[in-house]
Amino acid sequence: MTETARFVAAVKGASLATPVPSCPGWTLLDLVRHTGSVQRWFSTLLQQRVQEPPRSREVDLALPSGEDGYLGWLEESSAVAAEAFAVTDPDTPMWVWGVDPYARFWMRRMLFETLVHRTDAETAVGLRPEIDPALAADGVDEFLVNLPFAAPFAPKTAELRGQGETIRFRGTDRAGDWLIRLRPDGFGLDENAATAAAEQANATVQGTAADLLLLLYGRLDRSTAAFETTGDAELLTRWFTNSEF
Repeated sequence: MTETARFVAAVKGASLATPVPSCPGWTLLDLVRHTGSVQRWFSTLLQQRVQEPPRSREVDLALPSGEDGYLGWLEESSAVAAEAFAVTDPDTPMWVWGVDPYARFWMRRMLFETLVHRTDAETAVGLRPEIDPALAADGVDEFLVNLPFAAPFAPKTAELRGQGETIRFRGTDRAGDWLIRLRPDGFGLDENAATAAAEQANATVQGTAADLLLLLYGRLDRSTAAFETTGDAELLTRWFTNSEF
């Protein structure tokens, strides 16, 4: 996988004891181990074509015996994932925790899990992360589409209820405009694209697709010069306080 290769390239030569500022309390070793473990777990789900929530996340991680083996192990984890992708029809029905009940959900989820942690690694070693705008826009969409279903591991999302208040995330470098509506029974992307595009949102955040993606994942702060925010500041505070993934 391309994102894993970029992750490894960023970390190679760095001490795995290096702290990761965007993941407080983690070192690069923790980040590598987490990313590879997630890849192997998602691959197991694909291999088993799971049809119901797994009772355990225990899988054979094949962890290396020493710290010097971890980058090779991460590359092997990526190869395990690539093999699972190659033999799985993306349209295979599967259990998922999000909105799209097919194997492609796990493939897309693994891509952005790896991508975000690749940027964590790059930031930790002093590199400036770069993300293709089209890929970033898809990542913003993937995050916002699935977030309403993340309550089992993101319980604060239950606080994102309202009386129809709206938040717009608008990409400035490509077509990308997402309108979130807070309802009494929950929240989610507005399903009427034509209406959503014309509606004046209660609060708006504008930035490049890459910056919006990192903002949604808590890697950037909306107060920085990368973003233009307008409208209800308290509504934005409520969103970012409760949308941690």
